[in-house]
Parts: sequence; structure tokens; C-alpha cells
Amino acid sequence: MRTREEALAYGLSFADTYQEAPFHDPNWQLVRVKGSKKAFLWTYERNGYINLNVKVHPEWRDFWRNAYPSVTAGWHQNKEHWNTIILDGTVPDDDIRRMIAESYDLVTDSPSKRIYEAVKKIPRGKVATYGQIAELAGDKKMARAVGNALHKNPDPDSIPCYRVVNAKGELSGEFAFGGDRAQAKLLEADGIKVIDGKVDLKEYGYKK
Repeated sequence: MRTREEALAYGLSFADTYQEAPFHDPNWQLVRVKGSKKAFLWTYERNGYINLNVKVHPEWRDFWRNAYPSVTAGWHQNKEHWNTIILDGTVPDDDIRRMIAESYDLVTDSPSKRIYEAVKKIPRGKVATYGQIAELAGDKKMARAVGNALHKNPDPDSIPCYRVVNAKGELSGEFAFGGDRAQAKLLEADGIKVIDGKVDLKEYGYKK
């Protein structure tokens, strides 16, 4: 990968992204994420080479800098969290793509996203508690955040939030899923018995 066009095309291959030149200077072309508008890929020409700025996890920051002389501390950005990749032909394409992908993942990461991904793991015929989902999402202390995120579920068809119950196996409020016994009916359709608004966690509890 040697050109700006290649880098931008790869950046734009990720979901919900768009290109922007925010400084009224065509030398700076960014790829941002829709919604948050956060940039995860900065492209610009400097010293005769196209440079890419990518966000990096601190645990990988020095690994990449030590692996390739053409990966340096982020130019004009926070050097703890950003690296610059100089496209001089010395960094393999696969590693450039990996660093861009990692930058995208870091910029798009959020507690809600992790919660929704955890809920997707609950198989048909099983339920999980708010505490379990919080732990699967990386922070067992955010059970309350799980409830808030599920209340705003953006894609009920693929995020089965009806499979989440409280620590006693009790279902959510009467109309949390759009009507009287709505959650119970969805669970029953999964083959789960609901008795008096409650699920037997010993029988139906999800164990990862």
C-alpha cells in the first residue's frame, strides 16, 4: 500500500464511514464514523510520502513502533494513543490494514456496542441476567447500563434483549417489549417456560 487512494478505499470499506477534508486543505483527507463523527484514519502527504494516522491501543503502540521504523508516534496528535504509518513500502499491506482496522474498532467501541454483542451470544432456549451481560461486556459493575442499553435496543430482530432477565429470573415490566406478556411470549416461543413472570435460571440460565 503506497497511495492515499488505497488507504482511503480500505478505510471506507468499514461500516458507516465517510470521507471528509475538514481543514479546507485537500492534503488532509479523513475517514470518519457516521453518528459519532470520530475520525479513525487521517491521510496526508509529508516529506514526499503519504502518511496515515491511526488510533492505537497503548498495549500495541510500542509494538508497532518497534516492529517498523516507518511507524512512528502520531504526528500532530496524542502520541500515547495515535501512531503514524509512513507509506514508504517498508510496512506490509496486511499490517497496515490491521492497524487501520484496529483504529476503527477503537473509535467505534462503546459500552452499548459491547452490551449488544454480548446479548447476541445468548442462544435460543436460554436466558442471561443483567449481571452476566455486564460481565460479558467487560465490566460486571455496569448491570444498570445493560438495562438502559436494552431499553434503547436499535435492532430487536438481531439483538434478542427479551432473553435478559434479572438475577432472580424475573422478567421486565409488563410493557417493556410492547404489550402485556410480550416478553413471556417471546421466551415461550424459544421453548422457555415462564411461570408467574419468572424463568428458572437453573434450567434455562445461559452458561458461557
